[in-house]
Amino acid sequence: MRKFLFILLVLLISCTNAFAAKIPAEVKTYILKDFPQADIRFDGVIILPDNTIYLPLYPSLFSDITELKIKETHPANQNLKQEPDVVIFNNDFVLLKVLSDGEGHRTVLHMVNPPLQVRTGLLPQDMLVPSGLIIPENIKGIIGNLKIDTKSEDMIRVENKDSYEDFLSESEPSVQQQLIPQLKNKILFITTNYSKNIQVVEPAKAVPSYSLAQKSIPIDVKAVNDGKFLLVTTYDRPFVDIISVADSRFIKQVNLTSNPEEILIDRENNKAYITSPTASTIFVLDLNTMSLVQKIKINGYCENLLLKDDKLFYVDKLKNEIWAIELKKGYELKDIGLFPNVSALAFCDNKLYIASRTKSRIAVIDYTTLGLINEFTTVNKPLAMLLHDKTLFVLGAQNNIVQKINTGNDNICGTIEMNTEGFSSGLHRIDDSNLAVVTDLKKNAYSVIDLAKGKLLKTYYVNVPIKDVIITDKVDLFD
Repeated sequence: MRKFLFILLVLLISCTNAFAAKIPAEVKTYILKDFPQADIRFDGVIILPDNTIYLPLYPSLFSDITELKIKETHPANQNLKQEPDVVIFNNDFVLLKVLSDGEGHRTVLHMVNPPLQVRTGLLPQDMLVPSGLIIPENIKGIIGNLKIDTKSEDMIRVENKDSYEDFLSESEPSVQQQLIPQLKNKILFITTNYSKNIQVVEPAKAVPSYSLAQKSIPIDVKAVNDGKFLLVTTYDRPFVDIISVADSRFIKQVNLTSNPEEILIDRENNKAYITSPTASTIFVLDLNTMSLVQKIKINGYCENLLLKDDKLFYVDKLKNEIWAIELKKGYELKDIGLFPNVSALAFCDNKLYIASRTKSRIAVIDYTTLGLINEFTTVNKPLAMLLHDKTLFVLGAQNNIVQKINTGNDNICGTIEMNTEGFSSGLHRIDDSNLAVVTDLKKNAYSVIDLAKGKLLKTYYVNVPIKDVIITDKVDLFD
């Protein structure tokens, strides 16, 4: 084992991204005072809890004010809680409510004599325009160079009754599957190796409700920003696609110049780390603006990303070499060493746990000295590891069990049997919970386990050949 440090080449991407329309702080505070749960989206669109949508109009020059107030509304004399069609603030910032024209189209209020602030305002030039939006002729100037599609060209929702996948069956299992309370108000996004589509499934249901059409078979999918968006990488495409769950649309495509694969979410800093093994690069996406902010040039063909304690670990799968990137130490790169057929990493109390799939063993390395602390036999074909408090959960693919290891003494402290008689393929935590989901590639099943109690809660079967399951909070859908 050798120790090799060098400063990583970090390429910063310009932060002056026109895509990220920043709502003035005082306007944002005003809106959140009346609607604390409002979603002020990264492109400037404001979505209230009841799904009312407001479009922002930026003045060419903000008026100087001492305190932000509503100057004018249409209808007149309303406050923001009444959700007027037009809101004009005393700094000349304007909110336009998205309305229905009664014929299935979206529009904004048609005024015979629009106020000056409306006529001279401008929509964010990279705004994600609500599908089918029609702007009245007498205020068309607010569009500027913004592209507005009126034919729902980005809609990707596929009703399965209209375009059914060959491998799907329309029937539910003969035995009804009971919904456990832990999955109430959740939704599942299931990917397969047989279809480009992402299947959208209600918990405890076997038949997908609908699917989200993709341009290629997905490699990785992650839900971000409270499940409002999906980040998707697909085979043979140098893009990260961003999907709005609420209206089933592609809303942005981030060009990475080389093919991305694995996505790792840094929830604390609201970032995504995205690997491009062929380019020996890790891209960093800012999830507040949905824009590329950094490229980290690394050694090797990276996979098995792990973020812990300001350290970003990865495995060079061509050389079976493990590296750590010190994110707060000038992106210093630390060579952990060579290990055979690494399938998963975990980090706790300055100890790096390394699982070898072919050896069915776990090595424990002191991160400071890089010395071997311990090595022990684990489940057959360890595929994934997940740390909860001081317990390490290790998924064995061959035996369909999850082994519990006490990281204080590295002793085995129990097992959780999946009882599917299949072939486990993944172990993932469900965000903001003590739950994790285990997928079964052979039996088309997913099992929900309680990490705090260390037990299996329920196994569900679907009529989709599962590659991966993403479980997140349900998001209200737009009409």
